[in-house]
Amino acid sequence: MALGKRRRSGSLRLPRVPGWAAVGVAVALLVAGPLLALPASFVVAGEAFDQIAATLLPRALANSLLLAVGVGVGTLVVGGGLAVLVSFYDFPGRRWLDWALVLPMAMPAYVLVFVVLGQYGLANPLQTSLFGGGLRLPGLRGPVGAIVILTAVLYPYVYLLGRSAFLGQSRQAMDAARSLGRTYGQAVRRVALPLARPALAAGVALAVMETLADFGTVDLLGVQALTSAIYRVWYGAFDQAAALQLATVLVGLALTMVAFERLLRGRARYHQALSRGDAVVPLRLRGWRGGLAAAAPCLLLALVFVVPVVQLTAWSLETIVDGTLGTELSDAALNTVVLAAVAAVIAVVTATVVAYGQRAQPSRTGRVAARLASVGYAVPGTVVAVAVYVPLVWLDRRLGEAAEGLLGVSIGLLFTGTILGLVLAYVVRFHALAFFAVESRMGRINPSLDDAARALGADRARVLADVHLPLLWPGILTAALLVVVEVMKELPATALLRPLGGDTLAITVWEATKDARFDTAALPALLIVAVGLLPVILLIRLSRRDGWSSAAAAQRTGPDGAR
Repeated sequence: MALGKRRRSGSLRLPRVPGWAAVGVAVALLVAGPLLALPASFVVAGEAFDQIAATLLPRALANSLLLAVGVGVGTLVVGGGLAVLVSFYDFPGRRWLDWALVLPMAMPAYVLVFVVLGQYGLANPLQTSLFGGGLRLPGLRGPVGAIVILTAVLYPYVYLLGRSAFLGQSRQAMDAARSLGRTYGQAVRRVALPLARPALAAGVALAVMETLADFGTVDLLGVQALTSAIYRVWYGAFDQAAALQLATVLVGLALTMVAFERLLRGRARYHQALSRGDAVVPLRLRGWRGGLAAAAPCLLLALVFVVPVVQLTAWSLETIVDGTLGTELSDAALNTVVLAAVAAVIAVVTATVVAYGQRAQPSRTGRVAARLASVGYAVPGTVVAVAVYVPLVWLDRRLGEAAEGLLGVSIGLLFTGTILGLVLAYVVRFHALAFFAVESRMGRINPSLDDAARALGADRARVLADVHLPLLWPGILTAALLVVVEVMKELPATALLRPLGGDTLAITVWEATKDARFDTAALPALLIVAVGLLPVILLIRLSRRDGWSSAAAAQRTGPDGAR
């Protein structure tokens, strides 16, 4: 008996993974597992890369690099310059420009391309044109036009992060520079900009990642980038292995850009301890300087947001009056709503399970799984599509063979060519958005509520259902809204994986614009922009509540802290 006890006590026991951590690992494998098909493509069909490396890859890689560098520089200059302007200078209209400059985030780049092409690039078949139509913009089609368009819609990334960093800086550093004989402008350049360098670099990195992931803009403007090359190889040559290997190169390029940004930043760390009334007081610009400071942002907003929205509205109204909408638009709208709703529900469920698993049973395995499941958001939609397709084809074949052998029936394709594969791609791509929104809200729930519920005999599942879910609704709704908006705008993954007859609003805009059918593209484009405004308005409200109060307090107290 004693020997048996010793044997049992001395036996090796594998570490037990907590139940909720195991669920997190399962979700991570579901969300991030398809991405493993990318590097595996070189092992399975390594010879496919030799041909594309000699023909298609050099030009596509060069164009993608050119776009990344051009948009990075452009967003840094435009977004950083606007952040400096509204943070350190006061001029007429500054209070509303402070939030209005975020609005271009609601304008997808391919929608702006559609409006620009309709106004300037091509002869406009519609009768209503704010600028008369028929005008031409030289160099619109090509890398330069793509850089301008992408910079115009992506600069808010740099603007938001830069403005937040500037508003968090203490005026004491500026005062010290002024006491050493520097002018106000020199103090901004020598002190404020270096302190905000990490935030500005992070904004540029986000803009560059979005540029590398873009498909609609480069395709409509005829730029052969890696995303459009993947699409052409996939649909033109039907070469699955080559498409996967091009996708692997694109992911490698994106990761290289991020690593390069971290290398440039080095180990520098910048900290600011901002007390109440200690924020920088903006310098009042008077006369022509104030007018110029207000005119430049207003002109940018007019060109990037106001005029396109007004033009889309005019085209849409003309289409409605003429009665030329057709059934395609209603079908596309229905498909979009269904796909967005299903993807949002699944993403919210997976995000809630993973976030609660980290809270209920913290473990290193759970943390790694949560981060792994969030990788998909950094991967372009084109890459996600081709990565998801491979395991789904394998699964369809195995299920078909099993049904044929056991039941003697053919079940066809269950995942590829149906909305199931497309929804999986959306979840892989946008799970991170839902996870971060739910995790942020869950972090505000007092842990004592969990302890009280557990003391009353509730198990983990009941604590989640009865305690957390009622308190998580704001975060869950935010997560669902973010996923819905991103699914509505998503173009490359939808273009590659959509089933026959499963066009969405984004696909309708893209295909109609390629054929110069602007009357067909106007209303779906306007709907996409209108829905895209919802998270932007939410972001503005949160930013005004959390980030702008310090600047307002500084203006109320004045430079010397006296009212």
